[in-house]
Amino acid sequence: MPTLSDLLVESKIFAERAVLSPHYVPEKLQFRDKEINGIEKNIAPALKGEKGRNLFIYGKTGTGKTSCTKYVIEEVNKIPNTRSKISYVNCRIYNSRFRVLNKIISDHIPTYAKRGYGAVDLYEKLASWIEEDNKILVVVLDEIDVVKDLDDLIYTLTRINSDIKAGGVSIIGISNKISFKEDLDPRSLSALYENELVFAPYNANEIYAIIKDRVEKGFKPHIVDDEVLRFIAASSAKEGGDARFSLTVLSKAGELAEDENGTSVTIGEVQRALKIAESEVVYDLISTLPEHQKLLLYSLAVLSSSGGTYKKLTDGVDTYLFSGEVYSRYKSMAESMHRECKSERWYRKYLSELEMQGLILSYESGKGIRGHTKLIKLLYPNKKIKEVLEKDLFGERNEAKAERFENA
Repeated sequence: MPTLSDLLVESKIFAERAVLSPHYVPEKLQFRDKEINGIEKNIAPALKGEKGRNLFIYGKTGTGKTSCTKYVIEEVNKIPNTRSKISYVNCRIYNSRFRVLNKIISDHIPTYAKRGYGAVDLYEKLASWIEEDNKILVVVLDEIDVVKDLDDLIYTLTRINSDIKAGGVSIIGISNKISFKEDLDPRSLSALYENELVFAPYNANEIYAIIKDRVEKGFKPHIVDDEVLRFIAASSAKEGGDARFSLTVLSKAGELAEDENGTSVTIGEVQRALKIAESEVVYDLISTLPEHQKLLLYSLAVLSSSGGTYKKLTDGVDTYLFSGEVYSRYKSMAESMHRECKSERWYRKYLSELEMQGLILSYESGKGIRGHTKLIKLLYPNKKIKEVLEKDLFGERNEAKAERFENA
């Protein structure tokens, strides 16, 4: 265990740790010229004082959505005498209409935001502030799907354009879930007139180039060799082309090497870092799922623990569950928690979302197993998934409540 004095000594491994952070925006973003240009085209009208179209940006985690958007924002902020104003909002933190409005006001009229006004007051102040000198406000909502009252927020922001005579508001929404708009009220959806931009996952060669650039700035010379970089890039490509994941692995491998007083990062340390990173990523993801997806995933974990009704589909390693059985358990749990059970159509949509996130695997059984049905299995240990979800759904130290829902 290193002492405080050890921690204060200059690192033999790292040169600049901040460069390895997923929040670091490099001077040049590789392999994203087309996407950056797409964001710039949507912001350009605002720079000329015109109302822009809304833009929705989609893509899996670690595909550069936030980095590219922040890069464009930094470029815009360098332009003098523009009537456009930009607010970047992390919806993981500001997850309601009031909090988003308050964040926007704090960015541009900070003294007003501290006076304890309600949402209506914030709306009126924001509208008059925009109208007073024909401003164009661009609101960037990162992880927009996390906002609890998203319909209200979208209606409020788009309503400003109808209530003011000059100026306007444009929205840039960023989400990992391309289907999140299906949850919106038709009135909110009709208020949006938007472009869409999809970020594809990085391939192994692209990830290699990205992390190589970060290594040159973030590590001391000769600490990470080319073989290690290729190994991390290939592993991250298998995980879905997530550059953020590769940076997490790289950083953790460096920490392991430093803790062991190593002089370089080895493949062994990378393999250990991979296991740590995989665990952290998947359980961070689980904790941010919508409530009904959590209930569905919990149902899967509970049934996987017991082997399900049809134990012949357990091969000793993986447990395969019938879709109908999973839906029945989800329905029972939702009713026990006094939640409105979603229809089978929504259930199928939730399954698709969980599969897209890499949490489950499903496939059609074909004929011969109770007719034609869908089989589902968890891709992560059910015990750990249960622990994470029980804490989230039922709170700390509520084993009795969790047990009651397991038997629902």
